[in-house]
Amino acid sequence: MSLVEAAIKKMQAKSAEHAAAPDTRVVGKVTRVEQNAAAAPGAPARRYNTEKIVRVDRQALRDAGLLPPDHQERALGDQYRQIKRPLIAGATGRGPNKLANGQLIMMASAMPGEGKTFTSINLALSMSLEKDISVLLIDADVAKPHISRLFGVENEPGLLDVLHDPSIGLESVILPTDVPNLAVMPAGKASETATELLASNRMVELMGHLASDDPARIALIDSSPLLLTSESHVPTRVVGQVVLVVRAGATPQRAVQNALEQIADGASVGLILNQVTTSPLAYAYGYGYGDPQVASGARGRDSEQ
Repeated sequence: MSLVEAAIKKMQAKSAEHAAAPDTRVVGKVTRVEQNAAAAPGAPARRYNTEKIVRVDRQALRDAGLLPPDHQERALGDQYRQIKRPLIAGATGRGPNKLANGQLIMMASAMPGEGKTFTSINLALSMSLEKDISVLLIDADVAKPHISRLFGVENEPGLLDVLHDPSIGLESVILPTDVPNLAVMPAGKASETATELLASNRMVELMGHLASDDPARIALIDSSPLLLTSESHVPTRVVGQVVLVVRAGATPQRAVQNALEQIADGASVGLILNQVTTSPLAYAYGYGYGDPQVASGARGRDSEQ
């Protein structure tokens, strides 16, 4: 039995209270800084848009259920340290092998309400604590750009604008935050041809640029649910790693299996079980996000599930 299959069976054996989805109140805002001023400690300002900075309100994140309360932050931090280690290893080569395009990590789910946004934000914050990498959180959920709305950048140029207009530089739509080593790329202006833009050769070129231009940069690409929109399938073809977020005890096994089938061969796949009730944290969160656990596997030509 593969690790992914074992994780699915474990997920089915657990029970979890139904939790309301976190709201989308604004937890960040864009402010302007002086031309060429340092945007944030540790943030690469060489080519990023240094005229603007996203100021992240951690208390607002907690109020929205996207960060744990202060007294539980350390426990959740330990969980995300375990989750991020294999991802960083695959991105940087700190482990046995560096994965092709391993710096590009797609954050995915089968259905809405799995806790993908919660996981993406907490994983990005955890990775930003590393001393020798920078983290770029990309909002590629162009159908419902929650990351852009949360961080107050929904009206800023972003990914879709760069794909639509080749004259717009990729780095110009990357906004540093006041969290050291963390930057955000908004989804950009909505487009009726979003699927075609994401499936274009320019998308492949842009993601290749992110992977090759800065070896110290890891991009977390927050995507649409795999079984909900056609846009969500496209990034799986350009990333080296996929993190599939599953809500333990709630997501049907068939939905997880169908989601796994949407992931292109060649990507390394990790499965995070959200709301695992065996942890004392499981009932402590306002939205029940509980103890995330990870099971890693791989799909592709060089490995089996």
